[in-house]
Amino acid sequence: MASIPVVRYKCENIDGLNVFYREAGAADAPVVLLLHGFPTSSHMYRNLIPILAQRYRVLAPDYPGFGQSDAPDHKAFEYSFRRYADIIDELLRRLDIDSFAMYVMDYGAPVGYRLALKNPARVAGLIVQNGNAYVEGLREFWNPIKAYWADNSLKNREALHGLVTLETTKFQYTDGVSDLSRISPDNWIHDQALLDRPGNREIQMDLFLDYGTNVPLYPEFQAFFREHKPPTIIVWGKNDKIFPEAGAHPYLRDLPDAQMHILDTGHFALEDKLDEIAPLLLAFLDQSIGAS
Repeated sequence: MASIPVVRYKCENIDGLNVFYREAGAADAPVVLLLHGFPTSSHMYRNLIPILAQRYRVLAPDYPGFGQSDAPDHKAFEYSFRRYADIIDELLRRLDIDSFAMYVMDYGAPVGYRLALKNPARVAGLIVQNGNAYVEGLREFWNPIKAYWADNSLKNREALHGLVTLETTKFQYTDGVSDLSRISPDNWIHDQALLDRPGNREIQMDLFLDYGTNVPLYPEFQAFFREHKPPTIIVWGKNDKIFPEAGAHPYLRDLPDAQMHILDTGHFALEDKLDEIAPLLLAFLDQSIGAS
């Protein structure tokens, strides 16, 4: 049997906040940075990390307000995608990581793409899974959130409270999945317990509002794709109502050499399609950043 990688659970204090991350793999191996989505954390990569870590150094942080990272009151901390990118940038600096492939999913896409704009040459490869960078990917699901962007009134803010309930959290894991026996209920129980922490709903409302600041950056994200041409693989759950398949295909306008794999699943594709996705990722990473 091949050796089983050990996953280590660590924290780094950045700007007075404890930022939690999972790390596995040889210290001198090429780095894969895993950036999580809403409403989860690095927990979403728990099954993928040991697979990738057989050949790569894997790093999966939790953003402030998510997972095991600190979650200060939203009045005392700026919950924004700009701030998240700055924190991940500082984490990479502290860990002396200056080149990496990154897996971006959901919120991880704007965090990762903002990180890329800081220093495009660091991005050695790109894995995109239901993470948006094109207006085509913001469809019906986003209409109440777009209304909030246009008018951040208390009424529009409160209209989004349903997005942090157990019903919606479970929906994100189960909708569009053909075999629910593959989906662990621990997912939505774990995520919801963290969403239900005192003050966390307001954190998430701030982030829903701030997501609107990513859309004006889409042309810059797309210019990064065109100009730097990072090797890219796209693995996309086609049944996702949050980031639908319509958001996947525009990537090929700017990254025509990208691999595209449209999978018959929903939002959290790793939960039921890990057996299909992991071999694709290993082959891609071996070709693009090369295991030592």
